[in-house]
Amino acid sequence: MRTLPKIFFYMAAFAFLMFPAIVKAEVFSVPALNYEFDALEPVIDSKTMETHVTKHHQGYVNNLNKEIENTSALQEQTLEDILAGISAYGPAIRNNAGGHWNHKFFWNIMAPENATGQISPALNEAIIQKFGSLDAMKEAFVKAGTSQFGSGWVWLIVKEDKTLDIVATPNQDNPLMDDAPVKGRPVLGNDVWEHAYYLNYQNRRSDYLDNWWRIVNWDQASKNYAAARVQ
Repeated sequence: MRTLPKIFFYMAAFAFLMFPAIVKAEVFSVPALNYEFDALEPVIDSKTMETHVTKHHQGYVNNLNKEIENTSALQEQTLEDILAGISAYGPAIRNNAGGHWNHKFFWNIMAPENATGQISPALNEAIIQKFGSLDAMKEAFVKAGTSQFGSGWVWLIVKEDKTLDIVATPNQDNPLMDDAPVKGRPVLGNDVWEHAYYLNYQNRRSDYLDNWWRIVNWDQASKNYAAARVQ
């Protein structure tokens, strides 16, 4: 009888070594913000932020984890791996994986007005080369976001040829997806779903986009640009 616990121990160890996929499925979660819900006021109000994070983003994460649990092919992939092969999956995985990545990116590209940092010389030079000036880039970005029909996102990206561009994507799509019309790595991104701005701005999406520049985290945008240039 004393040997039974050892037998069970060895059996469990053997199963762990032989079938690691059983315990390797990645469970995603909403990351902690670097600021409080009210830190982006008056540009984005506290109630909008709290609802956006705890209801919308959390919903994408919950649904994505359910899909992963039932889809063995996803269980050892990173979030970006999933996006890179998104055309192989249905709408549930597309929408929820995209929604999780997009919101993780969105929270980090914003900061309180007194902590937005400075745009790097490299990013500033690239913007001037592509758009003529920083203000011209902002104008083009706002125009693309305002023109996006229905729900979606607007992005400043580094394309595969390492040049900048501004694109809009529907729903929870993004330029990392393998079937994106214009592929690239985001430097900036803004959520133009109504739930991102409606409590403050109602139908005035352009006002929301114009005010958003006050809370853009230029330190993070500059890091995104530098990383995209070497990938």
